[in-house]
Amino acid sequence: MKVFTIESEQPRMRSITINCPLSTVNCYNMNPRLLQIIFGLILMALLSGCGIFKPPIKFAPGGDIVHKAVALEINTMEQRISDRLQTTRPKLEIGEIAVKAIEPIYIDNLPVYHLKGTYNLKLELPRQQVRQKDNSFEIYLQRQVEGKTWRLLRREVSGGESEPQWLSYSLP
Repeated sequence: MKVFTIESEQPRMRSITINCPLSTVNCYNMNPRLLQIIFGLILMALLSGCGIFKPPIKFAPGGDIVHKAVALEINTMEQRISDRLQTTRPKLEIGEIAVKAIEPIYIDNLPVYHLKGTYNLKLELPRQQVRQKDNSFEIYLQRQVEGKTWRLLRREVSGGESEPQWLSYSLP
């Protein structure tokens, strides 16, 4: 193993010592600030390397899939409320779904699309009708491996675990 030592006569340059098993190494005097910048860029590239690749946005779910997912979310929530209040379930009509943001991510090596948006809701109760406009939604839709079916994901965070657990529901 050869040891190369380079010393600089310039005040802003440092000497660099490189231990290298190769006999042909080009060593250059480098400004300490330049070394910090290069090291910082390499560190940023390594740390952000996992977030570079995202699922293609062209494979994001269509309007019918989003409608089914929002309907499943609302029906599940409404069922819980009706069960707790021990009342009959109202008839629901969902309309005018507007997706405001789509964020493609990977969860368990499968493409997932995080969607945010709004919808209008019409509730038919026994004695009245209620209309709600611009209700917000936030859903995660996962395309299955074969690419034919979609699943709705719900994030469950328990107190003791650092990473969220994902519950998966098949879309009707």
